Amino acid sequence: MAPARDRAVVWDLPIRLFHWSLVILIPFAWWTYKTDHMAWHRVAGYAVLGLMAFRLFWGFAGSATARFANFLRGPVTVIRYLRGRLPKSAGHNPLGSWSVALLLGVLTVQPLLGLFAADEDGLDSGPFADWAGYDRSLQAEAFHELLFYVLVGLVALHLCALLFYRLRGESLVVPMLTGRAMLPTGAPPPALAPLWLCAIGLVLGGAVFGALYHWGG
Repeated sequence: MAPARDRAVVWDLPIRLFHWSLVILIPFAWWTYKTDHMAWHRVAGYAVLGLMAFRLFWGFAGSATARFANFLRGPVTVIRYLRGRLPKSAGHNPLGSWSVALLLGVLTVQPLLGLFAADEDGLDSGPFADWAGYDRSLQAEAFHELLFYVLVGLVALHLCALLFYRLRGESLVVPMLTGRAMLPTGAPPPALAPLWLCAIGLVLGGAVFGALYHWGG
């Protein structure tokens, strides 16, 4: 007999808005690059970095499922999860948590490199390309492009994981839309951070975006 389950709030509103903002911004950044709308491409990069600044703050001050200390687990825990020896809990599973960590890392480093990147003729340069110098700005451009393909690969794995769990009868998309997911009866719901605390993260993210937009135009 399947264990009884309760519905609880697992993903708070800030983390859901962060997630779906990235879903929009990543394809938009790709499209603006492919169509040579580089001014908008830079703005998209600044917006991603503003979001990552917010996510860094929320990873330490946010709700339980958003905190890095609560969802990053060591290799022993990951192996136990793969062997089915861990009970279901709120938030990311031990394997998925490392996928998320990799995505967040690439989404931070890749646009940061774009700030220092420049093409060979110097027409489409990041706001700090002159600080890096010509040779290093070309290297930054090469790594910026390479990490985009790494990002595409990680997103593809993420989508495959969503499909895998959907085929097993568990939707991971609906909880990221509604915030609610099923937990085993008796499992404590995750502690949620007050929304007013989110204002500090929004100010931080907005300050990063505003500063980059001011410098880079």
